[in-house]
Amino acid sequence: MPNFDSVWNTAPTSAPAQRADRYVPGSAAHPAKMLPAIARHAITTYTEPGGLVLDPMCGIGTTLVEALHLGRHALGTEYEPKWAQIAQANLRHAERQGVTCSGAVYCGDARQLTAHIPAAFHGLVDLVVTSPPYGASVHGQVRSTRESGERGVTKRDYRYSSDPNNLAHVGLDVLLEAFTDILIQCRQALRPGGHAVITTRPWRDRGELIDLPSAVLTAAESAGLIPVERNIALLAGIRDGRLIARPSFFQMKNVGDARRAGLPLALIVHEDTLVVRRPTPPPPTSSPRERRHPASPHGRRTKPPTPATFRSRTCAAGVRDGRR
Repeated sequence: MPNFDSVWNTAPTSAPAQRADRYVPGSAAHPAKMLPAIARHAITTYTEPGGLVLDPMCGIGTTLVEALHLGRHALGTEYEPKWAQIAQANLRHAERQGVTCSGAVYCGDARQLTAHIPAAFHGLVDLVVTSPPYGASVHGQVRSTRESGERGVTKRDYRYSSDPNNLAHVGLDVLLEAFTDILIQCRQALRPGGHAVITTRPWRDRGELIDLPSAVLTAAESAGLIPVERNIALLAGIRDGRLIARPSFFQMKNVGDARRAGLPLALIVHEDTLVVRRPTPPPPTSSPRERRHPASPHGRRTKPPTPATFRSRTCAAGVRDGRR
């Protein structure tokens, strides 16, 4: 049964343990991966087996991989060719592990989402799961002198790429404008009544808290999506009724520096999960025959997608380069 709790217990184990053997080598280098348990919770709560899940900024394909293992079909777009190729490899890896549903990744700018995913799927997506890029302070991995052999702490895997047009490298105002455009595209891809789950968290810039979740919720409303829920997905484990934080090196350093300066900052141990949906139009006046054979959003009568029809509509050759 779906679990509609407002607090999602999504970090009972660490991120590497959650990914286990489901992801190919190279996946861990992505600077801002979604926790697999967050994707799993969203998919099981807001879709049924056989449904269609979309991630317009899919990175290494976490949402898509978890959807396949849960018996859902999956589509994703990814701006960076490197990550699109790894996402595609992760889908093929899931196929080797025996999943029966189908998935595909298309390389392109999510602001032109509907130009990249096949038109046959427009208006049929049951669930969008995605996340905007976060602040640089939550990106990357660090290694100590003992681990790297180099003097001091070294930082690695903290950039998506060197492309200045990547939304991870733009200012907050530009990011929110672009993310609104992406959500407009997602609304067109969703079926009427379909949901979108957007995971996001605040970050600190020179000690100031940037309330990205509230700004993203405003962007979703501007895109014509209706707010349904605002939940939290834990990034900390629970043991004996207590939260067991798993903060990044950057969080620990920033909070420690602030406390030494007299600012009582606390660790961020959750992500906001914003749930919105595409409006459902009022039922049209129709004849009994038309009610027995409903039309698709494009005016054509259609049937729910099956594994066979899904495979016939995806790019069998793999990743398509659709970048501007």
